[in-house]
Amino acid sequence: MRTLFLFGCLLFSLPVICQVTPASVVIDSTRNDDPILIEKDNQVNIEEIETYADKFVPRKASLYASVLPGAGQIYNKKYWKLPIVYGGFIGLGLAINFYDKQYDLYRSQLFKKLQDNSYVPPSGANLEQLRSAVDKSRRERDFYTIMTGLWYLLQILDAHIDSHLKEFDLNPDLKVAIDPMLERPAFANFSAGISIKLKF
Repeated sequence: MRTLFLFGCLLFSLPVICQVTPASVVIDSTRNDDPILIEKDNQVNIEEIETYADKFVPRKASLYASVLPGAGQIYNKKYWKLPIVYGGFIGLGLAINFYDKQYDLYRSQLFKKLQDNSYVPPSGANLEQLRSAVDKSRRERDFYTIMTGLWYLLQILDAHIDSHLKEFDLNPDLKVAIDPMLERPAFANFSAGISIKLKF
């Protein structure tokens, strides 16, 4: 219990311990003077962050993704997301097609049963079961249609956010490491634990 309490105190005090600048210092977050290094073969070019961030405009990414799904991901140079985007559309389209065929099948059987009470459908279902199957098929088809629309909006949102986050892919030295820790306080036994190291 004591260890759990100490661990909780450590977690809540971590932001205070890791604070790089004092709280009294106000940093101007609108300035963007830091250069970034772009390595090309043996030469190193210095490029301003403003021009690097301007290469990826979030509005353009959103526009491309809304006109053609996946085009925003291509604009952001995240080609590995294309199979996910189109795989989602293909999977949802197949589900819509399946339930639409089921809906048409059960609806035609229901109409035949309503016109001729002696008609026995191939599934052997009665009138109430056919109505239930028609409702279920229609509900599932509509659900997957709505999910396709949400998937379309999600890929636009992904392209927009990914384009915004391009300017944060700048510092290659930013690392978080979780290492085992062994320490021996004065007049006590060894204690083991886990340390979180932030390098920036």
